[in-house]
Order: sequence, then structure tokens, then C-alpha cells
Amino acid sequence: MWFSQWDMGSAVWEGKEKSKKTYENSPHRFVEEWDTPILCIHSEKDYRVVVSQRIAAFNAARMKGVAAELLYFPDENHWVVKAQNGMLWQRTFFRWLRRWLE
Repeated sequence: MWFSQWDMGSAVWEGKEKSKKTYENSPHRFVEEWDTPILCIHSEKDYRVVVSQRIAAFNAARMKGVAAELLYFPDENHWVVKAQNGMLWQRTFFRWLRRWLE
């Protein structure tokens, strides 16, 4: 939560213009327009985006019939640094690109 407050320059409830603009452009407000496949990669210890938001995005895409995949690392933070996790991240990411871009 600290990161979003830092990025916006204030807490959401303080009503600054940047906070309002961030909310107006929040992905949750545009779910009805989603039609592009989505790969959600998340680590439990990444506090920039709480895991519930990532899972909500994944679920919303699936409920709309949009191809979605979720890769979750319970033991990593913003940077995936453990060797096995890094290999899985890379394999998953590049397989996804091949599937949807070729």
C-alpha cells in the first residue's frame, strides 16, 4: 500500500488530483472492455499490488471468457530471485508470448 501512496503523492482519501486520475484509470473500471489474453504473475511478498487484486483480475478475465493464466509465487517479492522460480517465470512468460504472438 505504501507504494501506491508514494506514486500518487498522497493517500487516496486526501482527494488530490493525481489520486483521482489514478482511480479514473484503474483497470477495474474497464473490465467490460477486456478481450486480450492476460498473464497474471504475482508474488505474495510484492506489496506494490496486493495478491487479492491480482486474483480478482484473473477471475474477472476468466468470467468474461478471456484467456487468462495465473502464476503465483508465495515465497517471492517484487523480484523473483530463487533459481527454480526464475526458471518457471521465464518458461511461463515465453510460452505465453509464443502462444499469443506467433
